[in-house]
Amino acid sequence: MASPTTYAVQTTEQNLVDFFTFCGKISSVKYDDAEHSAIVHFEKPQAAKTALMLNGGTLDGAHLSVTSETTHPDHDGSADNDHEHLDQTDKPRAGIAAEYLARGYKLSDHILERAIALDNEKGISQKFLAYIQSMDTTLGEKALGKDKTISGKVQEALGQATAQARSLDEVKGVSKSAGDYYSKALASPLGQSVFSFYTTTSKQILDIHEEARRIADTHKAAAAHAAAAGEKRETPASTAVGSSAPPLDPAVDAPKLQ
Repeated sequence: MASPTTYAVQTTEQNLVDFFTFCGKISSVKYDDAEHSAIVHFEKPQAAKTALMLNGGTLDGAHLSVTSETTHPDHDGSADNDHEHLDQTDKPRAGIAAEYLARGYKLSDHILERAIALDNEKGISQKFLAYIQSMDTTLGEKALGKDKTISGKVQEALGQATAQARSLDEVKGVSKSAGDYYSKALASPLGQSVFSFYTTTSKQILDIHEEARRIADTHKAAAAHAAAAGEKRETPASTAVGSSAPPLDPAVDAPKLQ
């Protein structure tokens, strides 16, 4: 599935690949430096549809024009129940938009509105919902007891639940074995907000900015920890399982809310 794109004079082919990788896996790029245009081919049609959502976004200081003469279907790929093989296209569009902001890309509020509209229109991938709900239950049971979930911590003190989760993690290495953004985010004091963001279609632009800040803060904390431990580590900007997004630039600040 292809999305023709026009871009800034200084934009390289690698810049385009880095940018559109957030939409989903790219199969090929037909890059025309003379015309400042490219045709980006994605493996999945829903990735191309996400790319179209980004029309008018900013890359290298100039607006991108992303068009297509094809109507791309929006299959969610949820035919199987293998939750360990999620990819970028399984995620809510609002979550993908948050990743762009966390990476330092500029998306207008109009694009964020498109992301929310797509989630409302198409719903959230059942495969992704199953993954998040499974993570919510697994972490809840380990931290709080049988039949407990992180998102269900409404009446009890969430701070106490978080302390229990942290204590358990230190003893048994829960988040080390889980090892991804979602498990750590759900087990934080903001766990209910994170769960709601990724499982409901009712969102506001502010919610996307707040999630972008959480993602950026998480990656910066991980990079700081790796630096303190003397590790050489690239922190991916994408929160998706199995996604190969470009590394987060430590110099990029979390988005500031207006």
